[in-house]
This record gives sequence, C-alpha cells and structure tokens, in this order.
Amino acid sequence: MVERASFASYYGRPVIKAPAWKARDIAGYFFLGGLAGAGSVLAAALHAGGAARTATALKVTSVGSVALATAALIHDLGVPSRFTHMLRVVKPTSPMSVGSWLLAVYGPVAGVAAAAAVTGRVPRVGAVATGGAAVLGPAVATYTAVLAADTAVPAWHGAHRELPYVFAGSALAAASGAALLLGPPAETGTARATAVLGAAGESLADHAMRRRLGSVAVTLREGRAGRLLRAARTLTAVGAALAPVAGRSRVAGAAAGAALLAGSVCTRFGVFAAGVASAEDPAHTVEPQRARLAAAAAGEEPAVEPG
Repeated sequence: MVERASFASYYGRPVIKAPAWKARDIAGYFFLGGLAGAGSVLAAALHAGGAARTATALKVTSVGSVALATAALIHDLGVPSRFTHMLRVVKPTSPMSVGSWLLAVYGPVAGVAAAAAVTGRVPRVGAVATGGAAVLGPAVATYTAVLAADTAVPAWHGAHRELPYVFAGSALAAASGAALLLGPPAETGTARATAVLGAAGESLADHAMRRRLGSVAVTLREGRAGRLLRAARTLTAVGAALAPVAGRSRVAGAAAGAALLAGSVCTRFGVFAAGVASAEDPAHTVEPQRARLAAAAAGEEPAVEPG
C-alpha cells in the first residue's frame, strides 16, 4: 500500500486558473453594489415611515454607490465598450448578463429617486422611483454572489447556496451603517433594528457557508482572507452592539455606522481573497471532487465537515 497522494501541483500549475479580476475593482464592486441595493430598500422603508432626511441621504448614497460600482466594473473590464456590448442581448442563464441589465435599469431609477428627494420636485415620480429601486435593490445587492458562485473557484462555487445570504446580510448591515452615520438620531430607529438583523443574518450564513465548504473553509481562516474576515466579524459585531444606543448618542451612531460599513468592506474583500487562495491550491479543487465521487458511488450525500 502506498500513501494517498496529496495534491501540491498539477504539472507545476494549479488545476484551475485563479480569477484574473483585480481585487480593488471587483471586491469593491461587490461592496458598492450591496450598499446601493440594500440602501434603496432601507430608503424606501424610511421614506414610508416619514424619516425624510435619512431616506434622502440613503437615496443619494445608493445612486453614488451604483455609479462607483459600475465604474469599477468597467475599469476591470479594461474597455468601456465591453460593458455596453453585454447589453446587446438578454441571457437569463448568465449572471453577468443579468447583472449588467440590473445595473442599467437600477441606476437611472435610483437616480430619479435621489434627484426628486434632493430637489423636492415631482414627489409622486420620486415615490414611484423609490419603490422601483427598492424592488430591484435585493437583486442588485446579491447577484454578485451568484456571479462569483457561478465559477469553478472552489471557495465560491462550493458556497453557492449560502454566499447570497452572506452578501445580503453584509449589504443590509452596510446600508444600516450608512443610515446611522448620516441620519439624525431621531430618524434611525429602523436602521438600528436592521443593523442588528443584517449582522445576525450575515453571521448565521457565514457559519453555514463554512460548514458546507468543509476542508476548503481553511481558505476563510488563513492568510489575507482570514485576517480580513476576522476583522469583518469584529467590526460588524461592534457596530451591531453600538446600534441600539445610537438613538441617544450621535457619537455612538457614527461609530456604529463606521464599524458596520468597514465590516462589510472586509467581508467582500475577504471572500474575494479566499476565492483566489482556493483556486491557487490544487487540493481545494481535487479533494472535494473526490469526496463527491465517493459519496455518489456509495449512494450517499457528501459529508459536510466542520469549517
């Protein structure tokens, strides 16, 4: 008997190519899209509840975020025409095609909502646009998780069921943080509640993601990704803990908002770094495949190891 081979290389190369995306552009795109989408949802709730100043701040934040997200995507593509060329067809099976159309539709709608709120003109049109942006917001906030999971990258594809929920919780925490940072304390009641909700949702989804990834979850614990994700958990927990007292203290609100926003940034960059690390290590590609094949041969579901 010989020892089981360990996969350290594949003719000196990884089994799959690591993503060619630039971390600053695409991880930033993940964060900004989440902030924009969740911000529109929260802005609509605040608008309906009469928190006009905070709702306006979030509408402006959302349109600014989606503009920066689109710029980051185009920068990574290298040639602006590559983005517009994606709008020549509608391909529901392609996350990139769906995402491009989402940005193309959501951006102008969010812009109308923000312009109406800032100028005070055409309030009915602004209200319709606010509702439209809120309807599109959840998809804008989470489609990037589907985009990442629809690749062969082990840490992303293996977490295809949980990653959208991680991104949704992170996005809601970030939008709540922006509201706490920008809005007057008297108008942040809804944001204080959604901050805790978003942080809890992200934490639960992250735990489930690590369990499902099994041995690949080591990429979420070690190296750059591990440092970023530990910082994300700490910052998000601090922000959620400070959020309930933000209604009594402007300083606490600002601190909670900054912590939640920073935590969301670290989550997106950490997940991105984990994906790159998992693609560079052949073991993370081959060993899960072996486990699935062995489970299929035995007629069983693949075992889920603790992350």
